[in-house]
Amino acid sequence: MPKTLNNKLILGTVQMGLTYGINNSTGKISLEDSFKILEYAFENGIRTLDTAEAYGNAHEVIGTFHHKNQNRKFKVITKLPNQINNNIVEKVESYLNDLCVNQIDTLLFHSFSSYSDNIESLDILKKMKSEKKIKNLGVSVYTNDEIEKVLLNDVVDIIQFPFNIFDNSNLRKDILQKIKSKGKIAHTRSALLQGLFFKDIDDQNDIVQKLKNELILLSEISKNNKASISELALSYCLQQNDIDNVLIGVDSLSQLIDNINSVNYSIDSKTVAKINTIKVQNLDLLNPSLWK
Repeated sequence: MPKTLNNKLILGTVQMGLTYGINNSTGKISLEDSFKILEYAFENGIRTLDTAEAYGNAHEVIGTFHHKNQNRKFKVITKLPNQINNNIVEKVESYLNDLCVNQIDTLLFHSFSSYSDNIESLDILKKMKSEKKIKNLGVSVYTNDEIEKVLLNDVVDIIQFPFNIFDNSNLRKDILQKIKSKGKIAHTRSALLQGLFFKDIDDQNDIVQKLKNELILLSEISKNNKASISELALSYCLQQNDIDNVLIGVDSLSQLIDNINSVNYSIDSKTVAKINTIKVQNLDLLNPSLWK
């Protein structure tokens, strides 16, 4: 299949296993609706899913879909928990079984601390990679400093990190170039910042209020370009040459349809330059794991 912007997308599945997202008012997606989302994603060129052991029963949802749809099997990225103990082989075998796949496309450490605390397990994972039970190994990180440290390890194939209109080229351009110069694959997440970009600026949510000026500027850019927030946010990420794949999450089928339609929007260089004037001073505000 030719590389298009649609199959540059990775579909996140956390909402299929948990209630998740600052703008999620509907809760966990039902099994029936999860299947509709997965079917639509596959039919529209998305071939990779992102999940994790920590995402409730998301593994089970994906595995059940694969079992019922043998001709619609996705590549699956999944993540090891922070506490791995000594059962890593059994854990990966259980992932393969639960997901109903013959190979984990990418096995990530769920955080930099998980990676650094369990780095001795890489030898076991390399063996499983040689057995073709795992295709790629990687780490999910937050900061440029964490990326710098991961780049020192030749065993790591993929680095997943945030990138979006607020967490933008001001912060990530140089490190992105380093990732590519090291021959690593760059996966970005938080393209829509968990739905924060869609929040009403008068919402009294603490994060919304602290980023109110940036959200107002984003709204102005959207109006001036006659483009939706999702069109701006997704095209800004997808059209970055140094980003290989962009992870998105959805709360509903209609949201997925809207996101896929947004992929057709082409952002111009003047708009990119305007977005790159956004500089969030408190970087903790860009890290959803720190939101309360």
